[in-house]
Amino acid sequence: MIKLVIRIIYLLIGEFNMCVNESFRLTILETSDIHGTVLPINYSDNSYANCGLAALSTIIAREREINQDTLLIDNGDMIQGTALTYFHAKINNNRPNPMIEVMNLMGYDAAVIGNHEFNYGRPYLDNAMKNSKFPWLCANITKKITGESFINKPYIVKTFDNGLKVGILGLTTKYIPNWESENTINDLDFKDVVESASKWLAIMKDKEATDVNIVSYHGGFERDLKTSQPSEKLTGENQGYELCSKVSNMDVLLTGHQHRVIENLLVNGVLVVQPGYNGKCIGKVTMDLVKISGKWSVQSKVSTVIEANALDVDRRILDVTCPIETETQAWLDIPIGHIQGDMLIKDPLKARLKDNAFVEFINKVQMDAAKVDISNTAIFDNKCKGFDYKVTMRDIISNYKYPNTLKVIRIKGSDIKVALEKTSEYFSIVDGKIVVGRNGNYLKLQDYNYDMWEGIDYVIDITKPINFRITKINYKNSPLNMEGEYDVVMNNYRAGGGGNYLMFRGKQVIKDIPIDMAELIANYILERKTIKATVDDNWKVIY
Repeated sequence: MIKLVIRIIYLLIGEFNMCVNESFRLTILETSDIHGTVLPINYSDNSYANCGLAALSTIIAREREINQDTLLIDNGDMIQGTALTYFHAKINNNRPNPMIEVMNLMGYDAAVIGNHEFNYGRPYLDNAMKNSKFPWLCANITKKITGESFINKPYIVKTFDNGLKVGILGLTTKYIPNWESENTINDLDFKDVVESASKWLAIMKDKEATDVNIVSYHGGFERDLKTSQPSEKLTGENQGYELCSKVSNMDVLLTGHQHRVIENLLVNGVLVVQPGYNGKCIGKVTMDLVKISGKWSVQSKVSTVIEANALDVDRRILDVTCPIETETQAWLDIPIGHIQGDMLIKDPLKARLKDNAFVEFINKVQMDAAKVDISNTAIFDNKCKGFDYKVTMRDIISNYKYPNTLKVIRIKGSDIKVALEKTSEYFSIVDGKIVVGRNGNYLKLQDYNYDMWEGIDYVIDITKPINFRITKINYKNSPLNMEGEYDVVMNNYRAGGGGNYLMFRGKQVIKDIPIDMAELIANYILERKTIKATVDDNWKVIY
């Protein structure tokens, strides 16, 4: 009896071995939100930083040595964001696009359209895609007239030598119309990513017979990944959790946009990853598969994030970018004017608590360009240092890093009041001290969503409840008329309701000024040569 049992076991083992034909390890590497960062430097002062494609390329090469079955995917927001990309797009685009040159050199398998891909205009984006040796993917941005995919590449299928078929689907946050200039995207529709993913993954499974499906979504998560509780207002900007909850046939979700670092988390069985921003990290997914009875099955999948090392860079990338980098550095250091007085930001928090010369200057530039007397702007992040005595293009780009244009919109006094209440949410009182909040548990710190106004006098009292913090708003020495109409200049991101300033969305556009703010600032200084730093103390925060 024992011999019979042993024989049966051996037979079963033999049959199992015949069914299990082979095993396979697939590696997926993800970059996201690189924002033009190639070299491991800060353009404000050329100091070194652990970031950039030159450093990530070394990591990629090592991973490919370990496993040649490796896919490299960029998740969007690649071609805009640094002085290098600004110089190429706006000053000298006769040279090849440095970002595309580097991506071609690194051997990307695919890239996804991010919201910032549109910032330099459609011709610039079209040319970048044309010169790419890899496909750009996007399933949910379609042409209004034909309904076809914006770039005719919703997905691709990579077939390996052993017959394994891996589908890669690209998706982009549908919230772009709230930020981007209408002239840039007026021929496009931005579909819901959940509906688009369901449609195209079904096609990939049925038509292409994919064994593994990867979704690369330039968007993030609207809910806490562990508790499922909302972590931000559910506007549709980020739908990563909804994708994992409602979409079938998805094995891995590559994400970005929120600049978070997420690794080795499963959401409803879907492995998720997000590799931060500016090339500080790269995301890595490892999938082990086995082929049983002719069908591939995922045995395990894990994700991790690998940090960049600025001391270990790919010399090929330094060489290919050297000519345009040299031109960029020379351009950045050309003096264009001088500041009389103090326009430096020594303490970012204090600069947001009381009117200061730098913010007043930016508002003056905006009002001069728009020919209106009310303006708002922001200090985009805590790296903004303001202007010293000598002003160069490096100073301008460092302080105003986004390629925003300006719009004048007509709004009511009540809209201004609601906007000021919204901006006051930036602050909180903790243990008797004023601190900066994140407006959501997992959102990147949104310094650029705290606006400071010129042309009105106002007071923000942080000791009061949210929505009741504005204790004074005057215009020309009289209380602001809540039903009165006012023409206000602001950047195109804010005018479209960006940052959840929904009170501005859909308002009448009185004037569109399609010139980058960096150029407007430079022209303003060049015309005057010397700028006097002034502070009229028209606003303050009390606590």
